[in-house]
Amino acid sequence: MFIPLSFLHALQKFFLFGITLSGLASTVLASDWPQFRGTDSGRSAATGVPLIWSDDKNVIWKTSLPGPGASSPIVHGDRIFLTCFTGYATSSREPGDMNNLKRHLLCLNLSDGKIQWNTAVPADLPEQDRIRENHGYASSTPVTDGERIFAFFGKSGVFAFDKTGKELWRANVGSKLNGWGSATSPVLYKDLVIVNASIESESVVALDKRTGKEAWRSSGVKDSWHAPVFVNAPNGKPELVLAMMRKVLAFDPDNGQSLWRADTGINWYMCPTPVAQDGIVYVIGGRTPNGALAIRAGGRGDVTSSNVVWKLNKGSNVPSPILHEGHLYFAHENLGIAYCLNAKTGEVAYEERLEPSPGQIYASPVLADGRIYYTGRGGRTVAIAAKPKFERLADNTLEGGKGAFNSSPAIAGNRFLLRSNKYLYSLGEK
Repeated sequence: MFIPLSFLHALQKFFLFGITLSGLASTVLASDWPQFRGTDSGRSAATGVPLIWSDDKNVIWKTSLPGPGASSPIVHGDRIFLTCFTGYATSSREPGDMNNLKRHLLCLNLSDGKIQWNTAVPADLPEQDRIRENHGYASSTPVTDGERIFAFFGKSGVFAFDKTGKELWRANVGSKLNGWGSATSPVLYKDLVIVNASIESESVVALDKRTGKEAWRSSGVKDSWHAPVFVNAPNGKPELVLAMMRKVLAFDPDNGQSLWRADTGINWYMCPTPVAQDGIVYVIGGRTPNGALAIRAGGRGDVTSSNVVWKLNKGSNVPSPILHEGHLYFAHENLGIAYCLNAKTGEVAYEERLEPSPGQIYASPVLADGRIYYTGRGGRTVAIAAKPKFERLADNTLEGGKGAFNSSPAIAGNRFLLRSNKYLYSLGEK
């Protein structure tokens, strides 16, 4: 019997992703984008993703959203899931009444953007009366295992919903507040939902994804604003890693046991989500100064002197990096400077300004079709070549460059999904 080579390659990709997703259900395919930054730390194997777009070019559809938010869309099959908030502080001019604050989980058709259902969750009050820079009350990206959708709403808790939007359970992971709001996105591991609850309880918490019952909790996590990541240690066992002020911490994801820690020398809160590959964790963060470092996984205790591979005084405070073919790519959130580092040595391959500047960058970049896309907060996206020689490829603007785009993009097939405070856009070649 003849089996096409393309089918074998597709099958290989399916099983590869099944191994590397640290426990996502087998119903999640390689073509899905089931969590913050997708299945591969912002990288997509998709082809045919658009290079050029504008308000009147290559917009397949745009859907008006019930409220704003900084969370990213996720995709499973032909459905998109996205959070937003309504009722309070949706406009700086009319803050409204906090008693009306609600978070929403939306389900939209991937094909046409129509909203299929909208589940609203009232806030556990009181919340803080304002969030700095109007980031809002829906900044955590949900995650799905193909059967359930899990969303994190800060002190209001972690929620599980079925595919019709019915709430299955909710669990509290802490009640503290912060002027910057709550933003870390949950991740899945085996039968656990793991949440970085640094703001709510200075801890990382694992919940049984079927019941919401707490499986383990590890304390001492402070000033950490990103989703945890997984790295395989030399013995093949996965480790859960997150960065916080001055340190990187690693835990056993099965029981929460502390494994190792490393000093970063970065004396600020940490926002960018680390990336990991081949047993190395790459961390960037800080404000002034920024920093970047690479750490070898698998150690025990304080590994600062033994497992830090390299350290550099360049980084970014908000957007996460991209790791691609032996190089680490990222952009400074305020200066509009794009960096490319040799991932093995930390040597700077290039340091170039994105021109025209996309403005301040909060969205984490994505990579597809040999391109890296950096999106600025006003709606301008600059695409560059994913190679260690700087090459600007395109400059695209939505909402006249005056929108509010704090969300990281998602890629579904050959569609580029980008969300502002007003709309969700599906961009593709027309």
